[in-house]
Amino acid sequence: MHKKNKFRLITNVLTKAIKLWLRTQVSDIDQLQLDIQAGDRQLISGCIPSVSIVAKSAVYQGLHLSKVDLVAKNIRINIGSVIKGQQLRLLEKVPVIGELSQREEDLSASLSSRLLSTALNDVLFKLLPELRPNSKSISWEKVKINESSLVITAIMDEENNSQPLDICMGLNLLSPHELRIAPLTVTSNTKTLFESSDGEYFDLGSDVEIQDLQLTNGKIIFQGIINVNP
Repeated sequence: MHKKNKFRLITNVLTKAIKLWLRTQVSDIDQLQLDIQAGDRQLISGCIPSVSIVAKSAVYQGLHLSKVDLVAKNIRINIGSVIKGQQLRLLEKVPVIGELSQREEDLSASLSSRLLSTALNDVLFKLLPELRPNSKSISWEKVKINESSLVITAIMDEENNSQPLDICMGLNLLSPHELRIAPLTVTSNTKTLFESSDGEYFDLGSDVEIQDLQLTNGKIIFQGIINVNP
């Protein structure tokens, strides 16, 4: 086989393997575009300097993402096994740089995910410990995104009596690894159950580095770096 054709074959196999691996990471995805930037020798060694990923309507761990525009850097994979038809594996941690955006309807659909519902329950019970006995009856319904805040609506059923809950929270980037939720209010039928101008702080961990956070009417946009571990 001609050398150029051989490398083209490896590139094609690798592209299909990466797409397959990405699809195993998400439960649903609408459009997926992939661009591998690597030289011939780099491909053979299993080292890929850069891969750009653009996707729409992706669902990751129950989180609905309207648009994903990412670049993964310095990827090392098990190239020998991939060429033999085996599943792609990461050999080292990969920094992924880019932008994630969620529309109101996607964020509302994400409320049923274990990741987001657990986080919201933790916030609510920390603010209002007296609600904890009724935790199984809390249903997170929808999200409204304003220019400077989120309004999350829930329904709490208590002894066949439905009680609405509205959590209004400002969302600010305190540091690349920390979010500040303030001001923060919880209301039910116009009655204020909790109110704080100080709010709460959330550590995102060392694998997340948010560089910019934007709230617009109907959309939230994150820009930054996420480390993907093997």
